[in-house]
Amino acid sequence: MHPNNHSTHSVVVGYLAWIFGFLGAHRFYYGKQLSGMIYFFTLGLLFIGWIIDFFLIPAMNNETEGRFHPGAIDYNVTWLLFAFLGIFGIHRMYMGKWLTGLLYLLTCGLFLVGYLYDLWTLNDQVSQANTKPH
Repeated sequence: MHPNNHSTHSVVVGYLAWIFGFLGAHRFYYGKQLSGMIYFFTLGLLFIGWIIDFFLIPAMNNETEGRFHPGAIDYNVTWLLFAFLGIFGIHRMYMGKWLTGLLYLLTCGLFLVGYLYDLWTLNDQVSQANTKPH
């Protein structure tokens, strides 16, 4: 657990992302971008890695606790907004990035390039926003 006893990621959201984990969703959620891309291009290592990850999700969740900073912006809400409304920039608006959120809204996530950028960097963006003084 994080020193201030606030969890950044959720095992429940991890398992929800795991449903689409053969495309790497749960790996991106837990900040494992490289293996997320490998899973995306290999269908979860031909589904074998995806099945193994079902048992590894609690450990992946524990690993995130020391890596990311909890705060006012909730990782789970941000990731759920990103997953369902990401190309519309709603997750960016939630993080207080109104200008780029509106830009995503008008350009379908900057023609999906911005969406891919956020897929790789969303945990770090939230962590950075949570360390800024409000």
